[in-house]
Amino acid sequence: MRSGMICLLFLMCVLIGGCVEAEPLRSGHHPPVHLTSWHTYWDMEAGSQDHAALRKKLDAISYFAVCYDEHDALYVPDSVRAMAAEYKGKKVETYLSFVNDIVGKRRSEKDRELLWRLLRDDAAIDHTVAEIVALAKEFDVYGVELDYENFAKDEKLLQRYLVFTYRLSMACVQNNLKLRIVLEPSVPFDAGFAKGPEYVVMLYNLHGKHSGPGAKADRAFIEKTLAKMEALPEKRAVALATGGCLWQDYGLFGLKTGERSFITEREAVALAEQHHAVPERDEESAALHFTFEADGHETEVWYADSETLNAWITFAANHGIASVSIWRLGGNVDIGQLRSQ
Repeated sequence: MRSGMICLLFLMCVLIGGCVEAEPLRSGHHPPVHLTSWHTYWDMEAGSQDHAALRKKLDAISYFAVCYDEHDALYVPDSVRAMAAEYKGKKVETYLSFVNDIVGKRRSEKDRELLWRLLRDDAAIDHTVAEIVALAKEFDVYGVELDYENFAKDEKLLQRYLVFTYRLSMACVQNNLKLRIVLEPSVPFDAGFAKGPEYVVMLYNLHGKHSGPGAKADRAFIEKTLAKMEALPEKRAVALATGGCLWQDYGLFGLKTGERSFITEREAVALAEQHHAVPERDEESAALHFTFEADGHETEVWYADSETLNAWITFAANHGIASVSIWRLGGNVDIGQLRSQ
């Protein structure tokens, strides 16, 4: 009898636990968060429209982004200078974002070889730091945002990067600049990062052009990444992504596959309307998804709306995150519905 009662209690616990686990991911009230968003140089006009809808809730804006030319010199797109003029005098913190992209004939994104040249030795690191700080001061921004990517799998480059971030952090302090460092979720957070900067971890790209259909983030992915982030020094922040992705003719294990492309929320909504599709909300990610057939192709679309973003913000805030960045302004339907608490 005793063993039977124990088994019954165990079964009830499993069932109750399963019910709790099955609760859909949704938005709700949460501790206040500091909201930041990126304004990109290639979508400035649409970004300005989204900013107008969200501006009363935004605490900071990142000008995205300063790149490099074919000679490893910093390159500032004209629209970045234009957006800096647009935000001048407004009551919002501004950051100048630096990425390891190359523009020109030899165009390349997240270029690892560029990072090796920029960080190859102490003299190169000091030169890179000095250029970043000088440009940030020229723009008269609140702080620097470092968004170098695609280095973590190279252990030697990772170590050069860590030396670089220590020196950049010290230089920013000396020049009264704040420093935000954006990290991919695959980075080893226990590698020995410096105390002082704000570390912004990308909570997206769980699914995308590199994978089969699905949401950019879901409950399990967010929870797992937040747990890994405990190894980072404070302050810890997260980045969440708007929009989504479409997959055409994605067959078994991706053996049959067609076009894959990122799309904005507006583009996703337009596709659903055009093909009379009714989006459904996924319980584990709060993302919307639908499928349609056209011209002999089957297409599956997953994307985030304001409810998706608010659900992700709620989950992160309830797990101790006090700062959230939104990638990105532009192409959103109702971004003004985002909640900071």
